[in-house]
Amino acid sequence: MNLTIHDLEILQEKLKEEQHDYQLELQEGNIIVMGPSDIESSEIGAEFIRLLGNWVKPRRLGRIFDSSGGFIMPNTDLRTPDVAFVSADRLKRTVRDFAQLVPDLVVEIKSKTDRIRKLEDKVNLFLELGARVGILINPDDLTVSVYRPNNEVQVLRGEDKLTIPELFPGWEISIAELWPPVFE
Repeated sequence: MNLTIHDLEILQEKLKEEQHDYQLELQEGNIIVMGPSDIESSEIGAEFIRLLGNWVKPRRLGRIFDSSGGFIMPNTDLRTPDVAFVSADRLKRTVRDFAQLVPDLVVEIKSKTDRIRKLEDKVNLFLELGARVGILINPDDLTVSVYRPNNEVQVLRGEDKLTIPELFPGWEISIAELWPPVFE
């Protein structure tokens, strides 16, 4: 049975009525239930959004979305990256609906229960459908992998600098900045 975005919206409404708040994706006509992230992954996502937002917003480069933002892909899937960016020229105004476009940047952050291969596949699917850059953050081995169409994967760690000149000229962050601090 191939389900549609309309079917997914009906299911979400029923779940809300029953006071369940699951994040759902639609992939190849199948509904995927997304569980909550562990708090370390959530904190990394919040920090990535903060660091990127501090650069993007004053320059009016575009819009940043968290893991609740749904994107309808050209293949009719509904996907929700952990972090997404869409340039200002591609999304002049947000809407009270899912975005019908592929983000320019997608970021996936490995939670403790995620399988790395599934996350790599998700990032690669976004790239195949038109994303310009994909990032996979892996807190387990303290790495950030950067994917670009038709390029090798760049793996960053430690004091390596993440740059995305094709979207954010001049922006850079140290990979070490992404990891949650330890308060002792």
